[in-house]
Amino acid sequence: MYQKTTLRNGIRIIKVPNGNIETVTVMAIFTAGSRDEAAGTEGMAHFLEHMFFKGTDKRPRAADINKDLDRVGASSNAFTGKEYTGFWAKTEKKDLPLALDVISDILLHSRFDSRELENEKGAGIEGSNMYEDAPMRDIPAVLENMLYAGQSLGHDPLGTKENVRGFTRGNLLRFYRKHYTADRLVVAVSGNFHDGRIDQAIARAFTGLARAGRPLKRRRCAERQTGTQLTVKYKKTDQTNFSLGFRTFGEGHPDEYVLAVLDTILGGGSSSRLYELVREQRGLAYYIYTYTETFQDAGYLAVQSGVGNDKCEQALGLVLAELRRIKEEAVPAEEIERAKSCIKGRMAIGLESSSAMANFVTMQEIATGEVLTPAEKFAKINAVTAEQLQRLAREIFTPERLNLAVIGPFRSKKNFEKLLNI
Repeated sequence: MYQKTTLRNGIRIIKVPNGNIETVTVMAIFTAGSRDEAAGTEGMAHFLEHMFFKGTDKRPRAADINKDLDRVGASSNAFTGKEYTGFWAKTEKKDLPLALDVISDILLHSRFDSRELENEKGAGIEGSNMYEDAPMRDIPAVLENMLYAGQSLGHDPLGTKENVRGFTRGNLLRFYRKHYTADRLVVAVSGNFHDGRIDQAIARAFTGLARAGRPLKRRRCAERQTGTQLTVKYKKTDQTNFSLGFRTFGEGHPDEYVLAVLDTILGGGSSSRLYELVREQRGLAYYIYTYTETFQDAGYLAVQSGVGNDKCEQALGLVLAELRRIKEEAVPAEEIERAKSCIKGRMAIGLESSSAMANFVTMQEIATGEVLTPAEKFAKINAVTAEQLQRLAREIFTPERLNLAVIGPFRSKKNFEKLLNI
């Protein structure tokens, strides 16, 4: 299904040819993200992501980059996470050379013009305002800040407004030169292409990308929690948003697929337990779902919802009761099979495009250094048992792992503390 090679300078290349589609995607992901930001520079990785698109020596303005992509109908974008930053371009198969040229050009030859930098500060600050004005988007960041307080893993990739205002071309370049190195780069090419010379083409395109003098080591995440934690962010709203998070584990853990099935059963769709209970039966929420986040050495499962301000305690009570039930009662075989089929079906549908497949392989490489095919992942999902689900539920749904983040018009924590018995 795919081929992986490593160039002499450390760049890893993953090729996923598919002659049955008409597109090709080039995706470049660095193992550099907000977790790598030193104190006082929070937000720099995300800010730098935007600056890559502001002009290069070859394409001096953002408009020049956009015109080259628009003239062939290409799509492109970028994303910043806590442990990675990615860039991609998707084109017709005949325009693969252009996609590779644009991605390598912005990553190696961006100008980081000082005037563009000042303009982008305004956009970055408005991005922070947008998230703060939307509690549904903001609540995961509030939860993570509590989970990993005082650690780089806990701060918001958007950074603070004060930090963004203080960014200079000099400190951007220092961050870039330290973290955006060849040995931290994975390049995937997925779709309809001839792979005979693609390794050489990528090597030429990324000539000049330095290799770090020594491997960069991240400080290990410290899991300090000994009891239930709670944070309430006051905001005058018509709806309360909450995220109930439980610490789990890092990338590559043996229970990775058990957690995926547990997540789906609890809140992974419109037939999930919590959706059926909280929305369909009680009408307490428009949305409720569970999700998981997994980092290099830490992770969590969270239940997120938005409910009426006077219904928050009731909704949380129902969620906690359901978590107790899944610990005490084995999940029926039919429900397990339905969850497994849901995961596999969504994965199959989601991997139909060249861009999705490029993301699928690069994120695995970044996380564990091992890339599994969909079939191999399906086999691991199929192997999950009721006993494993109950064991994992009993391990993670405990007061010592429980964290509740709330955004709403509450000045006091007392009612929530009473609900959580803290």
